[in-house]
Amino acid sequence: MNELQVLENNGQRVMTTAVLAECYETSSRVISDNFNNNKGRYTEGKHYYCLTGNELRDFKSKSENFGFAPNLGKLYLWTEKGALLHAKSLNTDKAWEVYDYLVESYFKKKEELPTGNNLIALAVIEAQKMLEQKDKELQIKNAQIEEIKPKASYYDVVLNCKDLLSTTAIAKDYGWSAKAMNKFLNEQGIQFKGKDGVWYLYEKYAKHGYTSSKTHAISGDDGKVHSHPHTYWTQKGRLFIYNFLKERGIKPLIENELDTTA
Repeated sequence: MNELQVLENNGQRVMTTAVLAECYETSSRVISDNFNNNKGRYTEGKHYYCLTGNELRDFKSKSENFGFAPNLGKLYLWTEKGALLHAKSLNTDKAWEVYDYLVESYFKKKEELPTGNNLIALAVIEAQKMLEQKDKELQIKNAQIEEIKPKASYYDVVLNCKDLLSTTAIAKDYGWSAKAMNKFLNEQGIQFKGKDGVWYLYEKYAKHGYTSSKTHAISGDDGKVHSHPHTYWTQKGRLFIYNFLKERGIKPLIENELDTTA
């Protein structure tokens, strides 16, 4: 995701409907419909701001770099809590992943510049990063020189990765969307969607350690912290999907590339 240009209202970071829709990979219409269909859950000043009249004109004059239309008569700005409500309404892997990213990288203001010993420590860290970057560049050059070495197979990639993966990440290996991958696995009798909106494996597959659950902590409208479970795939589960698809003639993009260059 490209770095977002920071937009603030009354010292609070906010996002326009268009930018929020682009981040969640949906349309502005869907965001507006979610809001209109659930207005009772949204509180102005907490989840959003609706600017009109002089307030909107003053805001536009302070935010000229954002290119707001001159004839714009109303502007909705979404806060971090407003973005959370839209993520809950969409309830997709992409929406939850992007929401986590926005909380960590956008809505939280960057810390003030360090001074004194902290500045020296930061300089040491940056120097280390530069050395690591130079080492990576050297490795890339060496790899380009040694073109005679075979490309890694998808199986090699899986073995070299130990982290849990979202359905979105695995789907991208095949050029699919998470929605398409979930639908396929559901149609093949591998998983089903529970009443809580979470995907679960059928008993036949659930006992093999193919998936694991993570819990997102979210702030509810009641002021309390609630948990939302989310299913992730283990590397064993990723290999299971790989073998299942390969038996049906479906290969990951990396192996298709190998076939065309062989």
